[in-house]
Amino acid sequence: MPCGRLEHARNFCMRTFDTPLFMASIAIIFSVGSMFEEKNDPTPGSIPMHQESNMSAIETASRIDSTHRTHSDTTQTDSMSIGSRLTKEEVEQLTKLHNKARSDVGVGPLTWSSELAIYAQEWADRLASESCKMEHRPHSGKWLQKHGENLFIGTAGFYGVADAVKAWERERSLYKGGVINYSNCYSSGHYTQMVWSNTKHLGCAKVECDGKIIVVCNYDPPGNVIGQKPY
Repeated sequence: MPCGRLEHARNFCMRTFDTPLFMASIAIIFSVGSMFEEKNDPTPGSIPMHQESNMSAIETASRIDSTHRTHSDTTQTDSMSIGSRLTKEEVEQLTKLHNKARSDVGVGPLTWSSELAIYAQEWADRLASESCKMEHRPHSGKWLQKHGENLFIGTAGFYGVADAVKAWERERSLYKGGVINYSNCYSSGHYTQMVWSNTKHLGCAKVECDGKIIVVCNYDPPGNVIGQKPY
């Protein structure tokens, strides 16, 4: 039974500034049995005023159109390679922060998976459209959970994807070593999933709704297996 279900692991951290801010995160845990049951961008195409006088209007229009197509094609390719609506910079942040935490305990790095990112984006979009609250995928049905999962929610514009990983990594101080059980997973399950030695691939997504940002990260193979050590 996953210990990181919403009703058991809502570790809300309330913060108050000039405007109310909040963040929260939840993780899941697998039993051995259940694991196998299932600011502004430059305008593209701008042409300097001092270009050669013999460039015709048709040539100019063609060049602008070509530049626009190139920019559009590149954006589409980048999105496909990432898998979710994250930017390249956000992917780099997420991967770097995960791998720094893993390196600190002598565990090998994770590689980005566009398939996991697609999977994460699908769930993030569903959460935004239904409740704009954190909830893990169920363990049956169409939205069956197949991977490890960490979730984060916070005030949009104040928190970003890097803050999600930093919040999960801070649980390191709460992990006292030993095998994963239904007790220690509540306090440090996000962190132990991040550094799980058998996990090799990472894919994440984000969505904004009702003034909040939700971050979903999925891991494969999943970590937090009852009775096993993270590393």
